[in-house]
Amino acid sequence: MRQAEDLRSELARIDGRGYKAYKDIKGTYRFDSFTLTVDHVQGDPFAAPSRVRVRMPQEVAGFPEDTFKGSGRSREIALRDFLSRRFCAACRRISRGPGGGDGGGDQGFGGRGGGRGPGGGGGRDRGSRGSGKSGLIAMERPGQEILERTSVLVRPEEVEARFVMGLPAFGRRVAGRQAQEMFFRELPEIVAAALVYSSLPSVELYAHLETAEDADFIRARLAPMGLVAFVADGAILPRSSGVDPRPLTHGKVVPFRSPESLRVELDLPNSGRVTGMGIPEGVTLIVGGGYHGKSTLLKALELGVYNHVPGDGRERVVTRELAVKIRAEDGRRIEAVDISPFISNLPFGRDTTAFRSEDASGSTSQAANIVEALEAGTSCLLIDEDTSATNFMIRDHRMQQLVSKDREPITPFIDKVGQLRRELGVSTVLVIGGSGDYFDAADRVICMVEYEPRDVTAEARRIAEDHRAERAGEGGWSFGSLTDRIPLSGSFDPSRGRREVKISPKGLHSIAFGRHSIDLGAVEQLVDSSQTGTIGDAIHHATRFMDGKRTLRQILDGIAAEIAERGLDVIGDRPTGDYAAFRKIELAAAINRLRTLKVRQAREARP
Repeated sequence: MRQAEDLRSELARIDGRGYKAYKDIKGTYRFDSFTLTVDHVQGDPFAAPSRVRVRMPQEVAGFPEDTFKGSGRSREIALRDFLSRRFCAACRRISRGPGGGDGGGDQGFGGRGGGRGPGGGGGRDRGSRGSGKSGLIAMERPGQEILERTSVLVRPEEVEARFVMGLPAFGRRVAGRQAQEMFFRELPEIVAAALVYSSLPSVELYAHLETAEDADFIRARLAPMGLVAFVADGAILPRSSGVDPRPLTHGKVVPFRSPESLRVELDLPNSGRVTGMGIPEGVTLIVGGGYHGKSTLLKALELGVYNHVPGDGRERVVTRELAVKIRAEDGRRIEAVDISPFISNLPFGRDTTAFRSEDASGSTSQAANIVEALEAGTSCLLIDEDTSATNFMIRDHRMQQLVSKDREPITPFIDKVGQLRRELGVSTVLVIGGSGDYFDAADRVICMVEYEPRDVTAEARRIAEDHRAERAGEGGWSFGSLTDRIPLSGSFDPSRGRREVKISPKGLHSIAFGRHSIDLGAVEQLVDSSQTGTIGDAIHHATRFMDGKRTLRQILDGIAAEIAERGLDVIGDRPTGDYAAFRKIELAAAINRLRTLKVRQAREARP
């Protein structure tokens, strides 16, 4: 291992040379309080910035064990998230890199591109440092959710931060003195501000840890209590805007308050006793007039699969881990999915037990989305009629009279939702505003009135009894079978041009996978472009499990077990700071939307 002064001398030696001379600084250097590793040096000032790591011994960092140890991993993950946020803030405050407060514009961490952007650089306007990304010091910037990330790792013996640096140049010539300032003044100042316990606001830090720990405690209690979700009294559900996920603070903001009939109490490990609305297993309708908060509540439940930062307003809005939002998705590709529980008897004898389509309709795509979610292991569906195919959701009495069942391939969801619950143990939370026929299928009905929930189950049942539905049930005697699928590794080709593997996220909802693009625009529970990039690499990693025998669900479970044992780094072939945790639900969704995907169905169908 070389010493810090060796780096200083090397930067002085290459000052003014061609930019590729920076390759000579790759390696590891010992500074006074930390070790610096330059893992990858960019080839051009306009290229993706260089990948760098800092490791600081716990003797220097000084984090108490109770900040990263506990009954589970809640505190460790939350601490890593908190330190990532502090590192980003220190970069914005200290670094002289390009850009404003967003630090680096739309360039994703490490050059993956198109994401939220690294959170560093340009905090003070002190003039240009050179060409391209010269002077940038940045780390992937977290959002409102507390996610496990690889940007900061905390171990009993050390703290490690992974970030990028734009090595400075004038034109394409090394700016060695400016690089010295980055490495020897700015970086130590950032590290001291973000990675040393005594430099951090301990009250804020512990609030961050305890908020995440309490949310994980609630999530672990949902199934034993027979609940699919919990919404705490006092929660703030509306967001600032459609593009700003922070809580609404202007105008009339109505704190959430549970109906008495649905109120439950929980004793949290840090916050003590809290009350709120528990949504029981089964079929729950959310009804109400337009603009009264139906979709706002459902959106909070969708994102309740993640923990949120203190002050978000949804810190104690918690949903089961594998709850999945389902919608129609015109135009998506479907590969050998058994949608026969919902759609059968298509014209010209088209098979729906292994349905394929390059351009699915709204109803077939929604049916496939449900079946694929069941295949991935969900136990709770979240559906909004506004984003559903109308003919998939219901067929009323008059339409049944006009078009008989033997001429209608679609069995509407209203006739299957109860079977899903009784036979498969899968609950549904459904926002509905246009069909009271769903009252017959509901276990409970919540009406939103000016953003306040009311339990109107008894009234809905009375209405259903007084005005019996004239439509005939079309669901048959059982839900139908689920057929597992076996992905074929030969259909996954990440190569492009001369590169054997070319995978990169293109914003939050798209992945460039080799020569193809995976469209995740309808996968609504992704929250961070780092997740998208990680999923892209995870797809490539998944091919190692594809032996022609393992089902998709077995592959998903295998990857989840590997990550649980060895961390997110297991997905890649090098240390990276831009990985963020994802659910197997979204990994399955991405695999299913790869247009080259080929599968064969397992011989035995699940009952």
